[in-house]
Amino acid sequence: MKKLFSCADAWISCATWRDLALVKLCLFAMGVLAGLALPLRRRDRWIAMGAAGAAFLATYVPLMVKFIGVARRVLCAGEEEAACCDVSSEDFC
Repeated sequence: MKKLFSCADAWISCATWRDLALVKLCLFAMGVLAGLALPLRRRDRWIAMGAAGAAFLATYVPLMVKFIGVARRVLCAGEEEAACCDVSSEDFC
């Protein structure tokens, strides 16, 4: 668990405002999906669920790609301070 927290600390130190905005959008889309999935009485919610699912995937995949890259550097190399030195935000966006 401590390794996971150190990976998260390294990622957040490398994160830009765009990354944090993607995290918020990803969590919002997951909340919309959860809210729409609870009462399945009406069938016209599938369009909204599809849009929220697409937004979730479009934000989750880039976030996880960057997190896995940072986590791999932290876990393999053990260099938390230099974990994001060669990761530019231009490559991420």
